Amino acid sequence: MRILKYIFLLIFLLFIGLSVYVFTQNANCKIVNSIVIKSPKATIYNYINDYNNWETFYSLISNKEKIEINYSKKTSGMGSFCTWETDDSSGIIKTIYTKENDSIFQKMISNSEESTLSWKFKDTIGGTKVILNSKVKLDFKSKFLAFFNGGINKTVKYSYVKSLENLNKTLVYEINSHSIKINGIVERNGGFYLKQSIACREKNITKNLKILIPRMKKFFEKNNIVMHGKPFIVYNKYDKMNDIINLSVCISVKDSLHFTEGSDIEWVDMRPYTALKTTLVGDYSHTQKAWDSANNYLIKNKLVRNTSQSIIEVYVKGIGEVKQPSRWITEIYIPVIPRVVPKKQIYKKPIISSTTTDAIVPSTIPDETRNP
Repeated sequence: MRILKYIFLLIFLLFIGLSVYVFTQNANCKIVNSIVIKSPKATIYNYINDYNNWETFYSLISNKEKIEINYSKKTSGMGSFCTWETDDSSGIIKTIYTKENDSIFQKMISNSEESTLSWKFKDTIGGTKVILNSKVKLDFKSKFLAFFNGGINKTVKYSYVKSLENLNKTLVYEINSHSIKINGIVERNGGFYLKQSIACREKNITKNLKILIPRMKKFFEKNNIVMHGKPFIVYNKYDKMNDIINLSVCISVKDSLHFTEGSDIEWVDMRPYTALKTTLVGDYSHTQKAWDSANNYLIKNKLVRNTSQSIIEVYVKGIGEVKQPSRWITEIYIPVIPRVVPKKQIYKKPIISSTTTDAIVPSTIPDETRNP
Protein backbone atom coordinates (compact mmCIF):
# COMPACT_ATOMS: atom_id res chain seq x y z
CA MET A 1 0.00 0.00 0.00
CA ARG A 2 2.81 2.36 0.91
CA ILE A 3 4.45 1.75 -2.48
CA LEU A 4 1.20 2.56 -4.24
CA LYS A 5 0.91 5.78 -2.26
CA TYR A 6 4.44 6.77 -3.35
CA ILE A 7 3.59 5.95 -6.97
CA PHE A 8 0.39 8.04 -6.88
CA LEU A 9 2.26 10.85 -5.14
CA LEU A 10 5.00 10.73 -7.77
CA ILE A 11 2.43 10.82 -10.57
CA PHE A 12 0.65 13.73 -8.88
CA LEU A 13 3.90 15.66 -8.50
CA LEU A 14 4.78 15.02 -12.14
CA PHE A 15 1.35 16.24 -13.21
CA ILE A 16 1.71 19.38 -11.08
CA GLY A 17 5.19 19.99 -12.47
CA LEU A 18 4.03 19.47 -16.03
CA SER A 19 1.06 21.77 -15.49
CA VAL A 20 3.29 24.50 -14.08
CA TYR A 21 5.69 24.07 -17.02
CA VAL A 22 2.88 24.28 -19.58
CA PHE A 23 1.27 27.19 -17.77
CA THR A 24 4.51 29.19 -17.80
CA GLN A 25 5.01 28.64 -21.55
CA ASN A 26 4.42 31.69 -23.69
CA ALA A 27 0.82 31.56 -24.93
CA ASN A 28 1.68 33.67 -27.95
CA CYS A 29 3.47 32.19 -30.93
CA LYS A 30 4.38 33.66 -34.29
CA ILE A 31 4.47 31.45 -37.36
CA VAL A 32 5.54 32.34 -40.89
CA ASN A 33 4.91 30.05 -43.87
CA SER A 34 5.25 30.64 -47.59
CA ILE A 35 4.69 28.88 -50.90
CA VAL A 36 5.14 29.73 -54.61
CA ILE A 37 1.99 29.16 -56.68
CA LYS A 38 1.97 29.16 -60.48
CA SER A 39 -0.94 31.57 -60.80
CA PRO A 40 -1.20 35.35 -61.28
CA LYS A 41 -1.08 37.48 -58.14
CA ALA A 42 -4.53 38.95 -58.77
CA THR A 43 -6.09 35.48 -59.15
CA ILE A 44 -4.68 34.26 -55.83
CA TYR A 45 -5.59 37.48 -54.01
CA ASN A 46 -9.20 37.38 -55.24
CA TYR A 47 -9.52 33.69 -54.38
CA ILE A 48 -8.34 34.09 -50.76
CA ASN A 49 -10.23 37.35 -50.33
CA ASP A 50 -13.58 35.57 -50.92
CA TYR A 51 -14.73 33.37 -48.03
CA ASN A 52 -16.85 31.33 -50.43
CA ASN A 53 -13.58 29.65 -51.46
CA TRP A 54 -12.20 28.81 -48.02
CA GLU A 55 -13.94 25.46 -47.84
CA THR A 56 -11.72 24.29 -50.72
CA PHE A 57 -8.37 24.92 -48.97
CA TYR A 58 -8.51 25.97 -45.29
CA SER A 59 -7.52 22.90 -43.26
CA LEU A 60 -10.01 23.41 -40.41
CA ILE A 61 -13.04 23.30 -42.70
CA SER A 62 -11.99 21.61 -45.95
CA ASN A 63 -12.99 18.00 -46.67
CA LYS A 64 -15.24 17.77 -43.61
CA GLU A 65 -18.14 15.32 -43.83
CA LYS A 66 -20.32 17.33 -41.45
CA ILE A 67 -19.93 21.08 -41.55
CA GLU A 68 -22.14 24.14 -41.21
CA ILE A 69 -20.82 27.39 -42.68
CA ASN A 70 -22.47 30.80 -42.61
CA TYR A 71 -21.29 33.85 -44.54
CA SER A 72 -21.80 37.57 -44.24
CA LYS A 73 -23.89 39.23 -46.98
CA LYS A 74 -20.67 40.48 -48.55
CA THR A 75 -18.25 37.55 -48.69
CA SER A 76 -15.11 39.46 -49.68
CA GLY A 77 -13.28 42.61 -48.63
CA MET A 78 -13.20 44.58 -45.39
CA GLY A 79 -15.91 43.62 -42.90
CA SER A 80 -16.72 40.27 -44.52
CA PHE A 81 -16.68 37.17 -42.33
CA CYS A 82 -17.65 33.52 -42.09
CA THR A 83 -18.41 31.17 -39.23
CA TRP A 84 -18.11 27.39 -39.17
CA GLU A 85 -18.88 24.41 -37.02
CA THR A 86 -17.62 20.86 -37.57
CA ASP A 87 -17.32 17.74 -35.43
CA ASP A 88 -13.96 18.89 -34.04
CA SER A 89 -13.82 22.66 -34.47
CA SER A 90 -15.82 25.87 -34.56
CA GLY A 91 -14.88 29.45 -35.15
CA ILE A 92 -15.20 32.76 -36.90
CA ILE A 93 -12.83 34.66 -39.18
CA LYS A 94 -13.22 38.30 -40.20
CA THR A 95 -11.37 40.49 -42.70
CA ILE A 96 -10.04 43.68 -41.08
CA TYR A 97 -8.00 45.19 -43.90
CA THR A 98 -7.20 44.56 -47.58
CA LYS A 99 -4.90 46.12 -50.15
CA GLU A 100 -5.85 44.99 -53.64
CA ASN A 101 -3.52 42.32 -55.07
CA ASP A 102 -1.05 43.00 -52.25
CA SER A 103 -2.19 41.95 -48.76
CA ILE A 104 -5.06 40.76 -46.55
CA PHE A 105 -5.28 41.03 -42.75
CA GLN A 106 -7.76 38.92 -40.76
CA LYS A 107 -8.70 38.07 -37.19
CA MET A 108 -9.88 34.61 -36.19
CA ILE A 109 -11.21 32.75 -33.15
CA SER A 110 -11.05 28.96 -33.49
CA ASN A 111 -11.94 26.67 -30.57
CA SER A 112 -11.44 29.66 -28.23
CA GLU A 113 -7.97 30.37 -29.66
CA GLU A 114 -7.43 33.92 -30.84
CA SER A 115 -5.17 34.53 -33.81
CA THR A 116 -4.38 36.94 -36.63
CA LEU A 117 -3.66 36.01 -40.23
CA SER A 118 -1.63 38.26 -42.49
CA TRP A 119 -1.40 37.34 -46.20
CA LYS A 120 1.20 38.91 -48.48
CA PHE A 121 1.45 38.40 -52.26
CA LYS A 122 4.66 39.00 -54.24
CA ASP A 123 5.50 38.43 -57.89
CA THR A 124 8.36 35.99 -58.29
CA ILE A 125 9.95 33.76 -60.92
CA GLY A 126 7.49 31.04 -61.87
CA GLY A 127 4.42 32.56 -60.26
CA THR A 128 3.40 34.30 -57.04
CA LYS A 129 4.96 33.95 -53.59
CA VAL A 130 2.24 33.69 -50.95
CA ILE A 131 3.42 34.51 -47.41
CA LEU A 132 1.17 33.63 -44.46
CA ASN A 133 2.15 35.30 -41.19
CA SER A 134 0.16 34.17 -38.15
CA LYS A 135 0.12 35.19 -34.48
CA VAL A 136 -1.72 32.74 -32.23
CA LYS A 137 -2.78 33.11 -28.59
CA LEU A 138 -3.43 29.72 -26.95
CA ASP A 139 -5.39 28.96 -23.81
CA PHE A 140 -4.11 26.47 -21.19
CA LYS A 141 -5.95 23.49 -22.71
CA SER A 142 -4.51 24.18 -26.17
CA LYS A 143 -0.99 24.58 -24.74
CA PHE A 144 -1.37 21.33 -22.78
CA LEU A 145 -2.50 19.39 -25.89
CA ALA A 146 0.20 21.00 -28.00
CA PHE A 147 2.86 19.80 -25.53
CA PHE A 148 1.99 16.15 -26.28
CA ASN A 149 1.90 16.82 -30.04
CA GLY A 150 5.39 18.19 -30.50
CA GLY A 151 4.99 21.75 -29.24
CA ILE A 152 2.94 24.81 -30.03
CA ASN A 153 4.80 25.79 -33.18
CA LYS A 154 4.61 22.32 -34.69
CA THR A 155 0.89 21.90 -33.94
CA VAL A 156 -0.24 25.27 -35.27
CA LYS A 157 2.25 25.36 -38.14
CA TYR A 158 0.98 22.04 -39.53
CA SER A 159 -2.49 23.52 -39.93
CA TYR A 160 -1.22 26.47 -41.96
CA VAL A 161 1.22 24.41 -44.03
CA LYS A 162 -1.66 22.10 -44.95
CA SER A 163 -3.82 25.09 -45.88
CA LEU A 164 -1.15 26.49 -48.20
CA GLU A 165 -0.65 23.08 -49.84
CA ASN A 166 -4.41 22.80 -50.38
CA LEU A 167 -4.47 26.34 -51.79
CA ASN A 168 -1.71 25.51 -54.27
CA LYS A 169 -3.45 22.32 -55.36
CA THR A 170 -6.79 24.07 -55.72
CA LEU A 171 -5.47 27.02 -57.69
CA VAL A 172 -3.17 25.07 -60.00
CA TYR A 173 -5.78 22.45 -60.86
CA GLU A 174 -9.17 23.99 -60.15
CA ILE A 175 -8.43 27.46 -61.50
CA ASN A 176 -6.39 26.44 -64.52
CA SER A 177 -8.51 23.46 -65.63
CA HIS A 178 -11.07 24.61 -68.20
CA SER A 179 -12.61 23.77 -71.55
CA ILE A 180 -14.26 25.92 -74.23
CA LYS A 181 -16.83 24.64 -76.72
CA ILE A 182 -18.38 26.47 -79.65
CA ASN A 183 -21.94 25.12 -79.70
CA GLY A 184 -22.87 26.90 -82.93
CA ILE A 185 -25.83 29.03 -83.99
CA VAL A 186 -28.92 28.75 -81.77
CA GLU A 187 -32.26 30.46 -81.40
CA ARG A 188 -32.50 32.09 -77.98
CA ASN A 189 -35.98 32.58 -76.58
CA GLY A 190 -37.13 35.98 -75.41
CA GLY A 191 -38.89 36.69 -72.15
CA PHE A 192 -39.17 38.97 -69.15
CA TYR A 193 -36.37 39.68 -66.69
CA LEU A 194 -35.37 42.07 -63.92
CA LYS A 195 -32.07 43.90 -64.10
CA GLN A 196 -29.80 46.11 -62.04
CA SER A 197 -27.20 48.07 -64.00
CA ILE A 198 -23.74 49.38 -63.08
CA ALA A 199 -20.73 50.91 -64.80
CA CYS A 200 -17.25 49.72 -63.83
CA ARG A 201 -13.73 49.04 -65.04
CA GLU A 202 -12.92 45.73 -66.73
CA LYS A 203 -10.75 44.44 -63.86
CA ASN A 204 -13.60 45.02 -61.37
CA ILE A 205 -16.26 43.03 -63.25
CA THR A 206 -15.81 39.78 -61.30
CA LYS A 207 -15.65 41.58 -57.96
CA ASN A 208 -18.88 43.48 -58.68
CA LEU A 209 -20.69 40.37 -59.90
CA LYS A 210 -19.89 38.57 -56.64
CA ILE A 211 -21.71 41.38 -54.84
CA LEU A 212 -24.58 42.09 -57.25
CA ILE A 213 -25.73 38.54 -58.06
CA PRO A 214 -26.32 37.57 -54.37
CA ARG A 215 -27.94 40.98 -53.83
CA MET A 216 -30.34 40.37 -56.73
CA LYS A 217 -31.19 36.92 -55.37
CA LYS A 218 -31.92 38.46 -51.95
CA PHE A 219 -34.24 40.96 -53.65
CA PHE A 220 -36.19 38.08 -55.20
CA GLU A 221 -36.46 36.29 -51.83
CA LYS A 222 -37.48 39.43 -49.94
CA ASN A 223 -40.23 40.29 -52.42
CA ASN A 224 -41.38 36.69 -52.97
CA ILE A 225 -40.55 36.81 -56.68
CA VAL A 226 -39.98 33.44 -58.37
CA MET A 227 -36.78 33.08 -60.40
CA HIS A 228 -37.48 31.73 -63.88
CA GLY A 229 -33.97 30.65 -64.82
CA LYS A 230 -30.32 31.17 -63.95
CA PRO A 231 -28.74 34.61 -63.34
CA PHE A 232 -27.16 36.20 -66.41
CA ILE A 233 -25.25 39.31 -67.39
CA VAL A 234 -26.18 41.69 -70.22
CA TYR A 235 -23.30 43.77 -71.55
CA ASN A 236 -24.85 47.08 -72.56
CA LYS A 237 -21.54 48.74 -73.41
CA TYR A 238 -18.01 47.32 -73.58
CA ASP A 239 -15.59 50.16 -74.33
CA LYS A 240 -12.26 48.38 -73.99
CA MET A 241 -10.24 51.37 -75.20
CA ASN A 242 -11.52 53.70 -72.46
CA ASP A 243 -12.02 50.87 -69.95
CA ILE A 244 -15.73 51.61 -69.44
CA ILE A 245 -17.99 48.60 -69.00
CA ASN A 246 -21.72 49.04 -68.57
CA LEU A 247 -23.51 45.84 -67.61
CA SER A 248 -26.72 44.62 -66.05
CA VAL A 249 -27.16 41.75 -63.60
CA CYS A 250 -30.37 39.97 -64.63
CA ILE A 251 -32.71 37.19 -63.55
CA SER A 252 -35.67 36.02 -65.63
CA VAL A 253 -39.25 36.20 -64.35
CA LYS A 254 -42.41 34.64 -65.71
CA ASP A 255 -44.72 37.66 -65.65
CA SER A 256 -44.47 41.42 -66.16
CA LEU A 257 -43.71 43.52 -63.07
CA HIS A 258 -43.81 47.24 -62.36
CA PHE A 259 -41.58 49.28 -60.05
CA THR A 260 -41.82 52.74 -58.58
CA GLU A 261 -39.99 55.54 -60.37
CA GLY A 262 -36.38 55.89 -59.24
CA SER A 263 -35.89 52.21 -58.41
CA ASP A 264 -32.53 50.74 -59.44
CA ILE A 265 -34.34 47.51 -60.43
CA GLU A 266 -35.94 47.54 -63.89
CA TRP A 267 -38.28 45.19 -65.74
CA VAL A 268 -37.34 44.32 -69.34
CA ASP A 269 -39.00 42.40 -72.16
CA MET A 270 -36.33 40.65 -74.26
CA ARG A 271 -37.09 39.71 -77.84
CA PRO A 272 -36.05 36.32 -79.26
CA TYR A 273 -32.90 36.40 -81.36
CA THR A 274 -30.33 34.30 -83.20
CA ALA A 275 -26.98 33.91 -81.43
CA LEU A 276 -23.67 32.11 -81.44
CA LYS A 277 -23.51 30.01 -78.29
CA THR A 278 -20.19 29.27 -76.56
CA THR A 279 -19.84 27.21 -73.36
CA LEU A 280 -17.03 27.67 -70.85
CA VAL A 281 -16.50 24.97 -68.22
CA GLY A 282 -14.12 26.32 -65.59
CA ASP A 283 -13.24 29.40 -63.56
CA TYR A 284 -14.52 32.84 -64.63
CA SER A 285 -10.92 34.00 -65.23
CA HIS A 286 -11.04 32.12 -68.57
CA THR A 287 -14.06 34.07 -69.83
CA GLN A 288 -11.92 36.26 -72.10
CA LYS A 289 -10.49 33.14 -73.78
CA ALA A 290 -14.05 31.96 -74.45
CA TRP A 291 -14.91 35.35 -75.95
CA ASP A 292 -11.81 35.22 -78.16
CA SER A 293 -12.77 31.75 -79.40
CA ALA A 294 -16.28 32.93 -80.19
CA ASN A 295 -15.05 36.03 -82.06
CA ASN A 296 -12.61 33.93 -84.10
CA TYR A 297 -15.51 31.64 -85.05
CA LEU A 298 -17.54 34.66 -86.18
CA ILE A 299 -14.70 35.88 -88.39
CA LYS A 300 -13.89 32.44 -89.81
CA ASN A 301 -17.51 31.76 -90.71
CA LYS A 302 -18.21 35.32 -91.90
CA LEU A 303 -21.02 35.85 -89.42
CA VAL A 304 -22.23 39.40 -88.78
CA ARG A 305 -22.80 40.64 -85.24
CA ASN A 306 -26.35 41.86 -84.56
CA THR A 307 -25.74 45.14 -82.70
CA SER A 308 -29.45 45.63 -81.92
CA GLN A 309 -29.14 42.89 -79.28
CA SER A 310 -26.71 42.64 -76.35
CA ILE A 311 -24.20 39.93 -75.57
CA ILE A 312 -25.16 37.93 -72.49
CA GLU A 313 -23.40 35.50 -70.15
CA VAL A 314 -25.55 32.93 -68.36
CA TYR A 315 -24.17 31.45 -65.13
CA VAL A 316 -25.57 27.94 -65.44
CA LYS A 317 -23.51 26.57 -62.56
CA GLY A 318 -21.40 28.67 -60.21
CA ILE A 319 -20.05 28.88 -56.69
CA GLY A 320 -23.58 28.73 -55.28
CA GLU A 321 -24.04 25.22 -56.69
CA VAL A 322 -20.51 23.78 -56.54
CA LYS A 323 -17.30 24.91 -54.83
CA GLN A 324 -14.84 23.56 -57.41
CA PRO A 325 -14.16 26.25 -60.07
CA SER A 326 -13.24 23.57 -62.64
CA ARG A 327 -16.92 22.53 -62.68
CA TRP A 328 -18.49 25.96 -63.14
CA ILE A 329 -20.46 26.41 -66.37
CA THR A 330 -20.89 29.72 -68.20
CA GLU A 331 -22.73 30.17 -71.49
CA ILE A 332 -21.97 33.13 -73.77
CA TYR A 333 -24.50 34.25 -76.39
CA ILE A 334 -23.35 36.66 -79.10
CA PRO A 335 -26.29 37.90 -81.24
CA VAL A 336 -25.75 37.47 -85.00
CA ILE A 337 -27.73 38.34 -88.10
CA PRO A 338 -29.26 35.10 -89.37
CA ARG A 339 -28.29 34.06 -92.87
CA VAL A 340 -31.04 33.87 -95.44
CA VAL A 341 -31.00 30.40 -96.93
CA PRO A 342 -32.31 30.43 -100.52
CA LYS A 343 -35.20 28.09 -101.13
CA LYS A 344 -34.48 25.13 -103.39
CA GLN A 345 -36.26 25.19 -106.75
CA ILE A 346 -38.39 22.08 -106.98
CA TYR A 347 -38.79 20.84 -110.54
CA LYS A 348 -42.25 19.61 -111.46
CA LYS A 349 -42.62 17.40 -114.51
CA PRO A 350 -45.34 18.70 -116.88
CA ILE A 351 -48.43 16.65 -117.16
CA ILE A 352 -49.05 15.35 -120.69
CA SER A 353 -52.52 14.26 -121.60
CA SER A 354 -52.71 10.70 -122.92
CA THR A 355 -55.20 11.79 -125.57
CA THR A 356 -52.80 14.27 -127.15
CA THR A 357 -50.73 12.82 -129.94
CA ASP A 358 -48.62 15.88 -130.76
CA ALA A 359 -47.66 17.09 -127.26
CA ILE A 360 -44.93 19.69 -127.06
CA VAL A 361 -42.34 18.76 -124.40
CA PRO A 362 -40.47 21.71 -122.79
CA SER A 363 -36.75 21.78 -123.59
CA THR A 364 -35.97 22.14 -119.85
CA ILE A 365 -36.77 18.50 -119.23
CA PRO A 366 -33.61 16.39 -119.17
CA ASP A 367 -33.12 14.11 -122.19
CA GLU A 368 -33.52 10.96 -120.17
CA THR A 369 -36.98 12.03 -118.97
CA ARG A 370 -38.37 12.96 -122.35
CA ASN A 371 -40.86 10.72 -124.06
CA PRO A 372 -39.56 8.96 -127.19
